[in-house]
Amino acid sequence: MAGEKAAGGPPAETFAFPVSSAQQRLWFLEQFQPGTPIFNSPVAVRMDGPLDAVVLEQAIHRIIHRHEILRTSFDLQNGLPVQVVAPSLTLKLPVSDLSSLPPANGEAEARRLAADEARRPFDLQRLPLLRVKLLRLSATRHVFVLTVHHIIFDGWSLGVFFRELATIYERLRAGKTAELPEPPIQYADFAVWQQEGIKLLDKELAWWKKQLSGRLPTLELPTDRPRPAVQTYGGAVESLALPAELRDALQALSQREGVTLFMTLLAAFQTLLHHYTAQEDVLVGSPVADRNLTETEELIGLFIYTLVLRGDLSGNPTFREFLGRVRKMAVDAYANEEVPFDRIVEELQPERSLSHSPLFQVMFALERAP
Repeated sequence: MAGEKAAGGPPAETFAFPVSSAQQRLWFLEQFQPGTPIFNSPVAVRMDGPLDAVVLEQAIHRIIHRHEILRTSFDLQNGLPVQVVAPSLTLKLPVSDLSSLPPANGEAEARRLAADEARRPFDLQRLPLLRVKLLRLSATRHVFVLTVHHIIFDGWSLGVFFRELATIYERLRAGKTAELPEPPIQYADFAVWQQEGIKLLDKELAWWKKQLSGRLPTLELPTDRPRPAVQTYGGAVESLALPAELRDALQALSQREGVTLFMTLLAAFQTLLHHYTAQEDVLVGSPVADRNLTETEELIGLFIYTLVLRGDLSGNPTFREFLGRVRKMAVDAYANEEVPFDRIVEELQPERSLSHSPLFQVMFALERAP
């Protein structure tokens, strides 16, 4: 890997690399609200059966050694953010023993501790940018809590991390070699490649400028409270389970219309937004896993990027007609997906507001469980 030694603050044995476009966006967002946990990626996983915490900690260390991004912090050089990769990082696995509590109390305390971990912010200029904790409910019931800053981790990374954790842990417990094949590249290699590739995207950028030309409306949902002058990121989670019969019917509709399930659900979501706002021009952001290179499939890091999907509901189309429009728009958007979101914003120069994000105000994602 090619890099240059970090100057100034970081120790001499560390190396500095360019950030990826997604990391650059998160870095600047963090500067507006330093010390905030809104970019934390927390997960709590139940582990049933006997568990050796010492071996689990060793397995975590092997993963950190394999993936440079997990020992990466961030700094400024010449006014620009850079990744600073440390040669090593020791991460302790603290264990909170809740086994003396009644089961209901232990569960409640585990939820409280996991929530506390999720709310603790990170300092991007200081390692580590991930934390682990083990909550022991009994000798055979544990909750493993992982909290990572989004700037070094995405949803795909979650699957990579836990697959490697399970494999390495089992091999260590069995006394076998725990070495997995070395990753073909590291995340910093991807960032360098991406920054070079951005210079060659004039054609794709021209498509986005045309696609997002004209007045870009702000989505005006009839909320029960006025939008604050400065975005607070306050919110909640609402969960809803849909029946399998509905999924099957949606998949059958998608096949008949020659579209993907994502396109059908996106069209339905944009139709719903149109119903509540009466707006015919509906812009929705959608996260996409930028894992097109085989070398990135088993890497941990922030590869996700955002596409702006513009729904045209003018002329009172039928749902089938609108679904056709969505199909064409989505296919074209994916054909030009390599242009970073920030580059598009920079070119369009939309009117900025601290009360909402530029270009779109809602997101839509269809994810598979890791």
